Amino acid sequence: MLRSILIYLSKAAWAKRTVMRWSFAWRAASRFVAGENLDDAIEVIKKLNEYGINATLDHLGEHTCNLQDASNATQEILKIIETIDRTGVRSNVSIKLTQIGLALDENIALENLKKILEYTSKYNNYLRIDMEDAPCVDVTLKLFKEMKLTFGYNCVGLVIQSYLYRSMVDINNLMDIGARIRLCKGAYKEPPEIAYPKKSDVDNNYDKIASVLIDTVKTYGYPILSRDGKTPPLPALATHDEKRIDFAKQYQNQAGISKESIEFQMLHGIRRDLQKKLVEQGFPVRVYVPYGTEWYPYFTRRLAERPANLWFFISNYFRQ
Repeated sequence: MLRSILIYLSKAAWAKRTVMRWSFAWRAASRFVAGENLDDAIEVIKKLNEYGINATLDHLGEHTCNLQDASNATQEILKIIETIDRTGVRSNVSIKLTQIGLALDENIALENLKKILEYTSKYNNYLRIDMEDAPCVDVTLKLFKEMKLTFGYNCVGLVIQSYLYRSMVDINNLMDIGARIRLCKGAYKEPPEIAYPKKSDVDNNYDKIASVLIDTVKTYGYPILSRDGKTPPLPALATHDEKRIDFAKQYQNQAGISKESIEFQMLHGIRRDLQKKLVEQGFPVRVYVPYGTEWYPYFTRRLAERPANLWFFISNYFRQ
């Protein structure tokens, strides 16, 4: 029930207006958000790099409602790619298609995505397309495949969410084209007709999909993390759940796959101890580093994921 309420609030304009006026809300959100501008995020990434941790940089914002906002978001992403190249940080880029116009028109998103991938290729970087809520899944898969198969961009990957019933079928189709996948559990509220309502079922599906991803590493010649830290291995396992991580490590070892052939991904501000531990064990680790003024929806979804995050927020309220 609490998770459903918080997911609803993440999309409610009235809640956004209210919460973003509270100074303590930003203090709490800054645990998970690198800052409101790109320079702040770059400094966070430099510190992560010092610990041997790579990053994926995300300018917060989704569901743009007009052409100008979609264009502005696209230009900011191009700026991110240029800045990563100029500063030399070990980072790639993540985007949401609704950020660059998908909610307005599919062709707008397609043209903006092509522009971004042209820059990504020019600067020898890598772009991950985030998966959004269920109404976006089919068109996201479609545009990803167009970019990879029709336009020949190999510098692009995708996210798949284990809480959807359809995800194993999607994964098998994507493995046929050698797609680099970030596997996560899913952060949206979906109806039980299309998504597993029980955490145990989501976890079980996560492990099954992770196994498929790890097995596919052999098919594509054991690709590993690029030396510049930008292009990840074929499977990127995004989770803070130590049981999921332990399962993947055990399966990787049994399959005879090197540690460098899989990557663990986590969110900025969550389980820093586990991030460092995995690096020490020899696994590539990447942290999702978001920044920007549109931090409210992202922050609220983080509260929905773990009760401990919500108590962290409440404790900041009483300290103001």
